[in-house]
Amino acid sequence: MGKLNATAEAQIKEICDRYKGEKTPLMMILSDIQNEYGYIPLEVQEVVSEKTGISVAEIYGVVTFYSFFSLNPKGKYVIGCCLGTACYVKGAQIVIDRFSELLGIKPGQTTEDGMFTLDALRCIGACGIAPAVSINGKVYPKVDVEHVEDIIASYRKGASA
Repeated sequence: MGKLNATAEAQIKEICDRYKGEKTPLMMILSDIQNEYGYIPLEVQEVVSEKTGISVAEIYGVVTFYSFFSLNPKGKYVIGCCLGTACYVKGAQIVIDRFSELLGIKPGQTTEDGMFTLDALRCIGACGIAPAVSINGKVYPKVDVEHVEDIIASYRKGASA
């Protein structure tokens, strides 16, 4: 998003106005902004603060506390590697390490081409198919470190088609 243009600022103010009558509107406002733009940078938080009277510090605290909010843009494909107990015990750490190695990024980062974001997740509720990986909502069961390269390649191929 970078510098906020007038259109984006107006849209953010309109999102804030949607929840004017609500007692505690912040989560709903931030959720709508995250859904619209994919992330909530500081300049957006400042607009929300001006519009709602909620301090930037409080807004920033909420954005950084909840993992579904992001300060930075996400890649086209968000790879979530579950590191919950069942997945971890079945080798999830080496799976996420392999994704990290092949993509050249650490968990929480996005590739330079904007194609992939790698996230470490605590538990996605797929313990019976551990270790599980989700990519944009599609869950891959029992991912072995040997599968990682093929999974990445399938998304790279799909993007160029």
